[in-house]
Amino acid sequence: MRLICSQRGHFNGMLFRHVIKHYVIQAGDSDKLGAVEDWTLKGKQYSQLDTSLKHEAFMLGTSKVKHDKKEFELFITTAPIPDLNEKLIVFGKVIKGEDIVQEIEEVDTDEHYRPKSSIGIRSVNLKQSI
Repeated sequence: MRLICSQRGHFNGMLFRHVIKHYVIQAGDSDKLGAVEDWTLKGKQYSQLDTSLKHEAFMLGTSKVKHDKKEFELFITTAPIPDLNEKLIVFGKVIKGEDIVQEIEEVDTDEHYRPKSSIGIRSVNLKQSI
């Protein structure tokens, strides 16, 4: 899977924690919080972040916008979610590997949308800036 806007290695090894069909797949890793947070937010306050990118299918974003949270949540939308526009930050897009996102979306989950088997991010490559 290739994503626009990612730094080498920051997302590698993150496990998907929630898989909600026709909505999002979410990954998170408290061990990588600092590096990913610093890169994603680039030291900007929430009010300075670009919220113009919309939550279309295959967009990459985060719910981590305040430094007081302990974990970093990364999500990939699997369908358009206009209700999230201007609420959660989108900073990238899947440009290769949409089929993999769709395969992840089909895995068996428990009643809390947690995958029954481990699914993680092997690697992410920087393609270009948005």
